[in-house]
Amino acid sequence: MEAFLYESQAARVKFGVDVRKEVRKELESLGGKRALVVSTLEQKDLAQEMAGYLGELCVGVLAEAVQHVPRETINKGMAVVRELQVDSLVPVGGGSSIGLAKALALETRFPILAIPTTYAGSEMTPIWGITENGQKKTGKNIIVKPKTVIYDPTLTVTLPPRLTVTSGMNAIAHCAEGLYAENANPIISMMAVEGITALSSSLPKILEQPEDLEARSKALYGTWLGGTVLGSVGMALHHKLCHVLGGSYNLQHADTHTVILPYAIWYNSTHAPYAMEASSKAIGSDADDVAGALFDLSKSLGVPVSLEEIGMKREDLDEAAMIATRNPYYNPRPIDESGIRSLLEFAFVGERPIQGKSL
Repeated sequence: MEAFLYESQAARVKFGVDVRKEVRKELESLGGKRALVVSTLEQKDLAQEMAGYLGELCVGVLAEAVQHVPRETINKGMAVVRELQVDSLVPVGGGSSIGLAKALALETRFPILAIPTTYAGSEMTPIWGITENGQKKTGKNIIVKPKTVIYDPTLTVTLPPRLTVTSGMNAIAHCAEGLYAENANPIISMMAVEGITALSSSLPKILEQPEDLEARSKALYGTWLGGTVLGSVGMALHHKLCHVLGGSYNLQHADTHTVILPYAIWYNSTHAPYAMEASSKAIGSDADDVAGALFDLSKSLGVPVSLEEIGMKREDLDEAAMIATRNPYYNPRPIDESGIRSLLEFAFVGERPIQGKSL
């Protein structure tokens, strides 16, 4: 066995049906007395529900989170934080709400108690992202990692079918890239395989039976694992491309992950044999067709499989390839602009990766 380094990041996870109602007790354990509940405008009612459970420990609701965490939204949030003398943050929702809370924590060092309602996994990571001047920048800081996460599968029941699938594919992407991370280790790899298995098997069941809390619990379990993988080891080409496409061209975050995943895996397949073998067992495909199987899964679940479908313009592909290769980063296969441009062309038209043939 090769040498490896494994570091565990402290986190408290409360998982189960209706555990959201215990949010006050969890906030008290963090010492929070003046919490700000953070959400998108669309989830303001849910945010108000959480505020009700918190009682006098909540001093306000900030329902202004939007995707990609633009600097303008952070500035507005900081004004509210100062006005209300906030001492803790309770984001309710998906990556937009949790992302805004992280950005506020980056400036204030306030503890975060996260209540996710999608399968994106941001709640388990110390990774932050902020969009400014048309560019999305990301970084890591343990300060922004939520101290406590409440996973309540009942909160995902009203998640629209498309977002159910795309946020689930986002979580699968965390696991898939974790398997070929530069600092991969056996513990995280086991979590990654388990996460892919849980998500790929539960998403079809959720679409068939939206009220199936067992299937939703399984997907949320996979989300927890995917988020843990994302927060524990480095990511590579897939996540870099998604940050470029989302931040620079304002593409929907989960849709972008869903579209790009098969092509990023295809690009790396010949340079990451262990990852392909492990992923194939998790999703039940041939090792030389993991990319194609992921494409088939997305297509069978009725979500977009091309960049064109989610609003990307062909004339922007050259620029996107240039931005994505401008700064060096780890990837199992060397990154070059022509190769990434070819990947983006396949992704733009939504052509299935070819089994046994490298991109």
